[in-house]
Amino acid sequence: MAPHLLLLTPPALTITAAAARGCGGGAGSAGPARAHSSVSCRRGRRWRRLRVAAAAAEGADPGAGGPAGAMRLNEYMVAVDRPLGVRFALGIDGRVFVHSLRKGGNAEKSRIIMVGDTLKKAGAGEQGLVTIKDLGDTEIALRDKSGPCSLVLERPFAPFPIHQLHQNEDYHILFNRGRVAVASWNSGLLSTKLNESSRGDGKSGFAIFSPRLLSSQGWSFLSSEKGGFNQSSTNLSNRISEIVGLYSDEDDANAEWAHGSFPLEEYIKALDRAKGELYYNHSLGMQFSKITEQIFVGSCIQTERDVKMLSETVGITAVLNFQSESERVNWGINSEAINNSCRENNILMVNYPIREVDSMDLRKKLPFCVGLLLRLIRKNYRIYVTCTTGYDRSPACVISYLHWVQDTPLHIAHKFITGLHSCRPDRAAIVWATWDLIALVENGRHDGSPTHSVCFVWNSGREGEDVELVGDFTSNWKDKIKCSHKGGSRYEAEVRLRHGKYYYKFIVGGQWRHSTALPAETDEHGNVNNVIRVGDIAHIRPAPSQLHIRDPTVVKVIERELTEDERFSLAFAARRMAFAICPIRLSPKQ
Repeated sequence: MAPHLLLLTPPALTITAAAARGCGGGAGSAGPARAHSSVSCRRGRRWRRLRVAAAAAEGADPGAGGPAGAMRLNEYMVAVDRPLGVRFALGIDGRVFVHSLRKGGNAEKSRIIMVGDTLKKAGAGEQGLVTIKDLGDTEIALRDKSGPCSLVLERPFAPFPIHQLHQNEDYHILFNRGRVAVASWNSGLLSTKLNESSRGDGKSGFAIFSPRLLSSQGWSFLSSEKGGFNQSSTNLSNRISEIVGLYSDEDDANAEWAHGSFPLEEYIKALDRAKGELYYNHSLGMQFSKITEQIFVGSCIQTERDVKMLSETVGITAVLNFQSESERVNWGINSEAINNSCRENNILMVNYPIREVDSMDLRKKLPFCVGLLLRLIRKNYRIYVTCTTGYDRSPACVISYLHWVQDTPLHIAHKFITGLHSCRPDRAAIVWATWDLIALVENGRHDGSPTHSVCFVWNSGREGEDVELVGDFTSNWKDKIKCSHKGGSRYEAEVRLRHGKYYYKFIVGGQWRHSTALPAETDEHGNVNNVIRVGDIAHIRPAPSQLHIRDPTVVKVIERELTEDERFSLAFAARRMAFAICPIRLSPKQ
C-alpha cells in the first residue's frame, strides 16, 4: 500500500490516498443514463453568524455551540435580563425551541430572539453554559429569577411555520386528554413519565397517550410507523411540529404571549413564496444522489460512518471534495479522522477547495475540477463529488463534465442533473468557464459568433453632445457606433463581442479621445487607446492577474448553442486541461 499523500500544490490541491493508483488511460464513460436511483437531497442557505455579546455575559463562552469550539454560522449568543419573557417548547424532534414571546418582555425588547429559534445552551454566573437536551435542562439553566442570562440559539434553516402554532394552541387536547399514561411498542417503553426499567411481555403493544407523556424518540418512532412525521424534510413549512411540552421562567397567569409582532397573514404569504426555496440542514447528515454508475453527487462527509457507508454500500473508491478547511471547521468536521477513514477503506480523497458562493473562484477552477473528474473516471474510479451543501459546486462540476467532455448541450446537462439531484448550481459561472476553455485553443482570434455582451461607458460627456465608439470591432476602426445618453455625463453603447483583447476609442464632438478612467495602452505609433479583454483564457494555475484587465465596464456572458467548431474546441481544451494533470499524484505538471 502506498504512503499517505498530502500535496499542497497550486491551486491548493490536497490528496489523501490509500492506494495512489494512476489516473491515466483505461476506458470508462459516465454519460447520462435513462434511469438512476436517487437519495434525497435538500438545498439550504446558511445564516450569517450573529454574535451579540452584552456586558452582562462575562461568564459565557463565545465559542459555545459548535463541536470544534466555534459557533456555527446560523448560531448566535445573546444576554437577556430575567425574567426572559420566553416560552420554550419541546418538539417531537427532540429540540427545545422558542414557542412564543411575552409582549413587552425582555426577550422581545432584545429584537433578536425569534419564534422558532432552537435553544442550544443557556446559563449565567458560575454555572456557565448548560447544554440543552430537554425541558428539564432548560428549567435547571433558567432557575434563577433575576440577573442576566446568556442564551445560545440557532436560527432555523428555513422560515419557521408560525401559523401552525396558532392552529395547534390546544395541542394537549387529544383522545384521552392524558388520563392513560401508557405508551409501549414491541415491549419497549416510549413514555418519559414511567419507569423505563419496566418491560412488557415481548408482544407488539399499543399506545394511548397525550403528547405531554411521550419522549421525542417515542414521537419520532410512532409517527414514522404511520408515515406522519417526515424526518428527512428540510423545509419546516412542510413539517407539522407537534409539541411535547412547554416551559417558561415566568409564572404570571395574566402575561400576554405572542408569536411575533407582525401580521400573521403577511407571514403566511411569505412562507408560500419560500416554498420553492432549498435549504441546507446539516443535522440531516450526508445526503446524495446517483448520477451515473461512476458519479455520485452530494453534501459533505461528516463522520467516519459516512465514509464506511460510501465504501461498503455505494462502492465509492474516490472522493472529489470542493469544501475548504474553514468550512469543515465551522461545521465541526474532523478532517484528519475523515482522511484516516478514507485510507482505511481504500478510498482516494482529493481535496480541491473552491470558495463557497464565489462565482469568480468557481469559474477559474472549474476546468481543473473537470480535469480531475475525467482522470478519475478514465481510471475506473467510482467517484463521490461533494461540497458542503451538495447544491452548488459539486453539481456544477458534473454538469460541466457532461457539457465539455460528453458533448451534452448545457441546458440538457443542467436539466438532467437538477432532475436527479435537488440543487441550484451557478449556471453563469459554467458558461463563463466554457468560453474561457474555448479561448484557450483559439489563440486570440476574433472571428466567430459573440460570446459576451459589453457595455462601453463614456463618463465625461455633456448634455446634447455627440459621442461615438470606434475600435477593432467596428470593421477595423472604419465604422462608428453611436452612444446613448443615459443622463448627466454618462453615455453608453452595448456591443456583442467574441472573447479576446480589443482596442477602442471614443469620438466626442468630432474629437478622437480615450478615457483616462479606463485601462489604456500605447501602440507602436504612439497612439493611446483604451483596451479591454473580454472573457479570459482558462489556466491550470489561475492567478488574479490572468483573469482580465481591471475595467469597470460591464461585461455579461452570453449563453447560446455552440457551433460545430466551438464544440470541437471545447472538447479538445477540456481534455488538454485534464491531461496537463500529473496522472500519478493528481497535481499540476511542473
